[in-house]
Amino acid sequence: MHENFFHKIKIYYEDTDSGGVVYYANYLKFLERARTEALFSIGFSNKKIKEKYASLIIVKSCNIEYKKSAHLEDELTIRSFVKSISKTSFFMNQIITKDDDEIVDAKIHLVFINKEGKPVKIPEEIYSKFKPYFCDSIKI
Repeated sequence: MHENFFHKIKIYYEDTDSGGVVYYANYLKFLERARTEALFSIGFSNKKIKEKYASLIIVKSCNIEYKKSAHLEDELTIRSFVKSISKTSFFMNQIITKDDDEIVDAKIHLVFINKEGKPVKIPEEIYSKFKPYFCDSIKI
């Protein structure tokens, strides 16, 4: 059984359009914040990865399905988990919910790269900290 990372957010006026509905691109920001908090929860940060391993984690692709709208002052939960992993990248599923309603389902492909932009092996220390959050289908 895998574990999940959880991150809660509240929708502010700046996140919405004139009708009080969350602007679609802002969901990408919410997902990024949740991934950043997931890194913090296992003792890392993007800055630390850059300094210690001379690497960055970038989004290679993102497939996002908008199922329902979020509105001004809604409280949302973002659940993130690692779906699969390879030597240089991993796929993360992220689901945004309001109460029991799923409003966004995203599949993100993340890649570790060096300063030249070339894929590099995920550091073992990071891999081992993420391991409890892997889903069943892991490819090494």
